Amino acid sequence: MADNPMLSFVRVGQDYPSKRAADERNDDFREIAARYAIEKAEEQSSRCSQCGVPYCSTHCPLHNHIPDWLRLTAEGRLREAYELSNATSTMPEICGRICPQDRLCEGNCVIEFSGHGAVTIGSVEKFITDTAWEQGWVEPIVPLPDRGQSIGVIGAGPAGLTTAELMRARGYEVHVYDRHDRAGGLLTYGIPGFKLEKDVVMRRVRRLADAGIIFHYGFAVGTDARLADLRARHDALLIATGVYKPRAIKAPGVGSAGIVDALDYLTASNRKGFGDAVPAFDDGSLDASGKNVVVIGGGDTAMDCVRTAVRQGARSVKCLYRRDRANMPGSQRETKNAEEEGVEFVWLSAPEAFDGEGAVSGVRAARMRLGAPDASGRRAPEAHPGSEFRLDADLVIKALGFDAEDLPKLFGADELSVTRWGTVRIDHKTMQTSMDGVFAAGDIVRGASLVVWAIRDGRDVAERMHLYLKAKAKAAPAREMVAA
Repeated sequence: MADNPMLSFVRVGQDYPSKRAADERNDDFREIAARYAIEKAEEQSSRCSQCGVPYCSTHCPLHNHIPDWLRLTAEGRLREAYELSNATSTMPEICGRICPQDRLCEGNCVIEFSGHGAVTIGSVEKFITDTAWEQGWVEPIVPLPDRGQSIGVIGAGPAGLTTAELMRARGYEVHVYDRHDRAGGLLTYGIPGFKLEKDVVMRRVRRLADAGIIFHYGFAVGTDARLADLRARHDALLIATGVYKPRAIKAPGVGSAGIVDALDYLTASNRKGFGDAVPAFDDGSLDASGKNVVVIGGGDTAMDCVRTAVRQGARSVKCLYRRDRANMPGSQRETKNAEEEGVEFVWLSAPEAFDGEGAVSGVRAARMRLGAPDASGRRAPEAHPGSEFRLDADLVIKALGFDAEDLPKLFGADELSVTRWGTVRIDHKTMQTSMDGVFAAGDIVRGASLVVWAIRDGRDVAERMHLYLKAKAKAAPAREMVAA
C-alpha cells in the first residue's frame, strides 16, 4: 500500500480492512482500502460542527481554512478541498503528517471541548493532498515573467523551501544553498520515515526544481562562499538555516563511546532509508539493534529517537525526562504512541553520570521533584536527595534540544547581529537582519520550533522580500539617471 498515496489515510485506533478479508471477498485490497479511506475522510469531515467560532483555524499558525475544506471533503468535493488547503500552505500533506494537531487545531476543536473527540483534521489534510498528487491536481509552478532579479536562500528546510516557491512564482530567479546532499533539512534527515515518508518530501523538492529553482547541495556558507560573496551575487538573501547545535549534558563519562547526539542518530537512520552508505550505522555505533537504549529528553525529537530505536530492534528502550508527563514539551499523542510500542518512560529523573570503561554501560540518575517556577514560568526540577538509581545502557541518545550555531563566525560576517541566544536578530516589521537586503526566518530567528511555524515564517518573509525587491527595482532607474 505504501506506493499509493490514496491508501495512506490513517485514523488513530482504526485499521484498514485486513488483506485476508479482501482476499476472502475475492476483491481488490487496494480498492477496498481506497474506498475505506474516502469514507473515513468524509465521515470525519462531516463531524465538523460549523460552529461559527473556528478555533481550529485561529490556533493554526497558517490560519488554514479548516472548516471550509472539511465541509468540501464531507461533500465529496476533494479537488476543491485540496485547492483551498493549498491556498494557505505550501506543504499541507507534510503538516498533516507531523504537526502536533493535539496542541493546535484538533486540540482546539469545539467537538473536542464537548467531550466527543476532535475531528481528525491532520488525517483529512494529509488524505486530500495525497489524493491530489495521485490524481494530478497538484499543478506545476508557473512563474510570472522574469523580473531580472535574483534571491539566494541559505537553508533548504521548510522555511527556505516555502520562500523559494513563493518567490519563484513571482518571477524571481531563485538559488537555494544547503550543506546537505538533499533538500528538506529536518524534514529529510531529522524526522523518521515512519512519520514522514521521504518520497513525500522529495516530490515537493522535485516540483521546485522543475519550476527552475536552482539547488546548490553540499554548499557550506563561510567555506564555499562567504555571506558577503552571496550578497554580491544576489539582489536579496534569506538566512533559513534552522538551529542544529545540540544542547550538551555536563556529567562525568559523557564523552564515552555509545553516547550520541539525537540528530546524528536520526540522520544515520534516515540515510539508511535512502540507501546511503553509513559507516557509523553499519559498524553498530548508530544502530540500536539488540541494545539497551536510554534516550534523555522529553520533546518530539526524543520521541522520534525512542520510536526509531524500537523499530531497529532494541532490546529495551527507556526515556529519561527530568519533569513529569504533564510538563513535557513533546506531543502527548507521540508519547502515547511510544508507550504503546513498548517504550518505558522514567519520569522526574535526570542523569548524573555515565558508567563504562571506554564505552557506556549504564546511566546513573537521580529522582527529581518540581520546585519553584523558572524564568519561563514552568516549575523547575530539582534533585531529590538520596534517590540515585542506575539504568543499563549500551546506547545513550542525547535529545535535549537544539541551539543556534555561531553564524557570524561561521559565515564570516561579524556585522550580522544575533541575540543572546545566538538566533539572528531581525526587524520584525521588515524581517531584515542588521544587514541590508539580508532577511531571516524560521528557527534561526524564533529558536527550535514547529515545521508549521517555519512555513508561516517562509510565507511572511516572501511577502516582505517581494516588497523590498520591488522598491529596489524602482529605485535603480533613478540612481542610473543621477549617475548619468
